[in-house]
Amino acid sequence: MVIDTGTTSCGGEPEASDSLKGFGAVAKTFRERAGLTQEQLAPLVQYAPHTVASIEQGRRFPPRDFIDRAEEVLDAFGTLRAAARHLSRQPGLAAWFRQWAKLEEQAVSLCTYECRVVPGLLQTEGYARAVTLSVPPPPTDEEVEQRVAARLARQALLTRTPLTAFSFVIEQALLERHTGGEEVTRELLDHLVQVSQLTNAELQIMPLRQPDHSGIDGPMRILETQEHQWLAYSEGQQTGQLITGRADISVLMQRYAKLRAQALSHTDSVSLLQRMRGAL
Repeated sequence: MVIDTGTTSCGGEPEASDSLKGFGAVAKTFRERAGLTQEQLAPLVQYAPHTVASIEQGRRFPPRDFIDRAEEVLDAFGTLRAAARHLSRQPGLAAWFRQWAKLEEQAVSLCTYECRVVPGLLQTEGYARAVTLSVPPPPTDEEVEQRVAARLARQALLTRTPLTAFSFVIEQALLERHTGGEEVTRELLDHLVQVSQLTNAELQIMPLRQPDHSGIDGPMRILETQEHQWLAYSEGQQTGQLITGRADISVLMQRYAKLRAQALSHTDSVSLLQRMRGAL
């Protein structure tokens, strides 16, 4: 079974959660109480009218400075700040990825194959920032900071106890691309070597030349829950899918097993990373 975990609108804004809708309704009520339109409120809180509209509709996580300014401008008696404390949507993670991110937090083991970008659990701050800035539409400074912070925060999973068993297979081409420039790439290679030394993480590189390749259909993630149930996740442009059907997961596990056999061993992968670092 494949479950669509949600998509964004054409403007890239996340789907609304109940807590976001609730905050938006409160903000709208106080705006109307003050006799202001969205266009009139926008300059007072120093945000564009469409941002005010998105927040009121529960489609955008309200920034802290928006909350503080709206609280003062609308004389909201502390209500907006109180409502903001109950917001459940985590800013910085794509709408379609949040369900999977929650499952990752409870996983016993997690297998990841990536051919598009170095997995978020392995990214450095510089690489995460470069990736965020690479993909249109251009994010705001605040959105960049939220996405980078959320990505780095997830990396606590690598060392939290009880330990999760991690397996990563990533394409050498991702590192040869030099996303963010040479300095970012140096830092990334050093970081990957450091992660490879963790006792619970196995890192394998798929070499540039590999005629027999089981990952042609794209990236995949497979995890084992604490109840020893297997789930999978697949992601594409503006969407992600949670895969729960046993037959579908069996196919992905077969492909991942073959990918691990086709990629360089953990030891050879670390040696390659060190050679690439030395060549920069």
